[in-house]
Amino acid sequence: MGRLPDLSRFELQCLRKLWNRGEATVRDIHGDLDDAPSYSTVRKIVERLEEKGAIRRVRKSDKAWVYRSAVSPSAMLRKEIRRFLDAAFDGAAAPLVAQLADMDEVTLEDIRDLERAVADREDDDAAS
Repeated sequence: MGRLPDLSRFELQCLRKLWNRGEATVRDIHGDLDDAPSYSTVRKIVERLEEKGAIRRVRKSDKAWVYRSAVSPSAMLRKEIRRFLDAAFDGAAAPLVAQLADMDEVTLEDIRDLERAVADREDDDAAS
């Protein structure tokens, strides 16, 4: 798939349930959702995900279609994070990390892990 689709929050939530299962029917996805809306609403969201190219039908199981993701979780999450950073923080990650720290959602160990990840990436970039 070339361009990753833009997804609503609920579309992404349904896609995440599909990623967790690998393959699923609408009923499976509906059953996995906390505080799920009606089955018909979930079916409509699955249809939209298919129209957007985020999922595809792989086979029928009894009368129900079984779906599989057509986009990788890592690529889709990178796109969503980039979209959020652009919208909320003008593309900068540091203010997001500072906000998370202010909310006690990030620990000193998390920051150290981030530092190691950035250093590893810089080492990889320097080696290539």
